Amino acid sequence: MNQQKIPATVITGFLGAGKTTMIRNLLTNAGGKKIALIINEFGDLGVDGDVLKGCGAENCTEDDIIELTNGCICCTVADDFIPTMTKLLEREQRPDHIVIETSGLALPQPLVAAFNWPDIRTQVTVDGVITVVDSAAVAAGRFADDHDAVDARRADDESLDHESPIEELFEDQLTCADLIVLNKTDLIDAAGLIRVRDEVASRTVRKPVMIEAKNGEVSAGILLGLGIGTEDDVANRKSHHELEHEDGAPHDHDEFDSFVVDLGPIADHASFVEALKDIISAHDVLRLKGFVDVSGKPMRLQLQAVGSRIDHYFDRAWTPGEKRGTRLVVIGLHEMDQGAVRAAIEALA
Repeated sequence: MNQQKIPATVITGFLGAGKTTMIRNLLTNAGGKKIALIINEFGDLGVDGDVLKGCGAENCTEDDIIELTNGCICCTVADDFIPTMTKLLEREQRPDHIVIETSGLALPQPLVAAFNWPDIRTQVTVDGVITVVDSAAVAAGRFADDHDAVDARRADDESLDHESPIEELFEDQLTCADLIVLNKTDLIDAAGLIRVRDEVASRTVRKPVMIEAKNGEVSAGILLGLGIGTEDDVANRKSHHELEHEDGAPHDHDEFDSFVVDLGPIADHASFVEALKDIISAHDVLRLKGFVDVSGKPMRLQLQAVGSRIDHYFDRAWTPGEKRGTRLVVIGLHEMDQGAVRAAIEALA
């Protein structure tokens, strides 16, 4: 890797795998490196950026955190990512390292390929692609209804393809990885971890290094400085879409929908969280995240849900003059009944 180029780390992973938590830990333990952070959200509410702006890391100020909202980064490379990178590189004080958090619905391959853009290739290199995996979700079989049945049917008839878009996305993120972080290992036992390792390894022909983590706690020394130069190898990491549509047809995310629910203050946040679990389960919501205004509390409650598992904690005080409110992003498959989900959540306020 050309040491004169600025290294950039791409962090990808399925919805709720723990990317934001891992990056927050990274920013607060970066050993003095000045880091610029580009965040890509799926949906209209930049929740992850708000979380990271509140981490207080001296080496990554609010000016160093750039949000690309309401569009998947793999679909908006030319319109959003390239201009953002160009402006970042024009700064008088350039960063020591660039970290890019992709949306949980993004294909990393088009993003990595964008680093071969002439004006970027001469100044930046992809230090490595890191894929974060929710070990508990994989252990629960979140990426196939029945792996054995699918494999058996394929053995009988190679023309059959029972993979869902979620499975393909999961595999594409693994295929592009230089390092795989098996996160949330504290939520499964030793036997479950072995199964997760085997499952992840079976999903990609390439065999990146796998490490284990809980709560996104991985040292900066492991995440940064891989020195891969991934942009030179992107042709060997083709996604399902690229393999099936090498005629250049555009990639889209019609399989997924997202919307924002705005509410007023919540009197009993514990009951609110429990009720959300029922709504998520009833409507097969993939991901729910945002902030809750709890009545009588000076602090804001951060809420992150993957399936029916919801993490929540008070992250910071509401600032003077800040408009309080409850704002939640809901992400699900295209056939999700948005009206029913919205009505169910609004009924909790």
